[in-house]
Amino acid sequence: MDISRIMQVLNVAEKAAIAAAKWNGKGDKKAADQAATEAMRSAFNQIDFSGRIVIGEGERDEAPMLYIGEELGRGGEAIDIAVDPLEGTNLCAYNRPNALTTIAIAPKGSLLFAPDTYMWKIAAGAGCAGRVHIDAPPAQNVAAVADVLGKPVAEVNVCILLRDRHKELIDAIRATGARIRLIDDGDVFGAIATAVPDTGIDLYLGSGGAPEGVLAAAGLKAIGGVFMGRLDFSIDPHGAEKRERALKTAEIDIDAPLTMDMLVRSDEAAFIACGVTDGEMVSGVSDIGGSITTSSIIMNSYDKTVRFVRTTRMHEGSKIHF
Repeated sequence: MDISRIMQVLNVAEKAAIAAAKWNGKGDKKAADQAATEAMRSAFNQIDFSGRIVIGEGERDEAPMLYIGEELGRGGEAIDIAVDPLEGTNLCAYNRPNALTTIAIAPKGSLLFAPDTYMWKIAAGAGCAGRVHIDAPPAQNVAAVADVLGKPVAEVNVCILLRDRHKELIDAIRATGARIRLIDDGDVFGAIATAVPDTGIDLYLGSGGAPEGVLAAAGLKAIGGVFMGRLDFSIDPHGAEKRERALKTAEIDIDAPLTMDMLVRSDEAAFIACGVTDGEMVSGVSDIGGSITTSSIIMNSYDKTVRFVRTTRMHEGSKIHF
């Protein structure tokens, strides 16, 4: 994906993060998400491209904007778009770390229309390709990551969403002696962080939203990380209905393990995340003396680059703060 296009989309992520950050710590996750969504949609519509939402806020009848299939932009290059305008709505509402705005883009037809259901996921950093697998026992995956990283199993840090459905998984990891980092929300961060230095996360395991799996796969594919998923309709209250719908519309075998190349079918995909609250990967939005500063990460499959971008929007009389 051309860097000039990516920078346009970075601007979209930044504007959404700034809008959401106004609700940091105010306890209203719906207002924060709405602010991010409205800002993101408005900014997308200022770009000269033909964007199509593949992963968004829901089906057409469930979301007023950024719904699946919505067309954005002023015309031009055809692009698939996957978004989570505010990844970690609770994190923003209660001013906890790692709330993000996230966007993945790729040439039209490249991003999977993932069913809005659950997906079991495994993610790890570069070097773990062929060493970990979604269907392998947790202990085997932990041992493989320890071997790749050259550290004892006891020092491997596994990130898991804090959910009742993960009790057996957590027990299995604890039995290995590895460390566990439980997170309340934001599993795109958890997966991506496995491939980003200094986050302290070595392996991501567990179930979360399938659409978020596509976003994470876009980022990890860009930097040579590992991602695999397996759809699970059984833990979804509306799983039977969604499974029937997926059987009719899915472009994949919905019962098979899903690789990164199945979720992101292009080497020109890019992933952008902008911090809303402070976190290990990027800092949150700051407003000091009239200057609004954002911190973002860009992962580009085309040239295998990772860019950390700090942007300051200055107003009259304001100053840059480092």
